[in-house]
Amino acid sequence: MTEVVVRGLSKDFGRIPAVRELSFEIPGGQVTGFLGPNGAGKTTTLRMVLGLVRPTAGTALIDGRRYADLPHPRRAVGAVLEATGVARSRVDEGLDEVELTADADRRVGGYSLGMRQRLGLAAALLGDPRVLVLDEPGNGLDPAGMAWLRGLLRTLAAQGRAVVVSSHVLAEVAQTVDRVVIVHKGRLRFAGALDELADPDAPSTSLESAFLRLTGDTPAVPAGTTDAR
Repeated sequence: MTEVVVRGLSKDFGRIPAVRELSFEIPGGQVTGFLGPNGAGKTTTLRMVLGLVRPTAGTALIDGRRYADLPHPRRAVGAVLEATGVARSRVDEGLDEVELTADADRRVGGYSLGMRQRLGLAAALLGDPRVLVLDEPGNGLDPAGMAWLRGLLRTLAAQGRAVVVSSHVLAEVAQTVDRVVIVHKGRLRFAGALDELADPDAPSTSLESAFLRLTGDTPAVPAGTTDAR
């Protein structure tokens, strides 16, 4: 199965360290939540994985290759990019997957926010990629739409894809993902299965509680986690 492997990934903007020695894996066949407070380095990390930002140090590999070295990178990794070189049949299939076939002839300007989110997902699926990187995919979706999105992500992962979801809606993430990667101030705070996040002294710990504990000023790192400090 396709997987993403990040090793020692760092990025400095001038004298400002945005990402510091991150190391984690995103396996195929699972949905991974990529979480962190605003300014934690999530976007910079994802942009390095997608080849949009050059790392200061370290590597981000997709099936053992950098994004730029993939034979067909836009087909290997789902992103909202220009749909060049994609067969019309994939456009139709993508619209069908996100349930927009009936609205295919409408102008995008008339779409609701939720419909635009679905259109973005369709664009990410155009190349039938093995890796999907989705930033706040549920933004604008109503409860029924969120339930639909959850099912779609699970289906895509079941097909062997590595699905990465960055979101601040922790309650929804907890219902969707198999694994989580949590970053704070550019450093890794946790990487592992969702059920490994529980505090040993409070087995019923929610994702939100664990997230707040790990991203506080003096977070405690539970057993089984990877801390890159």
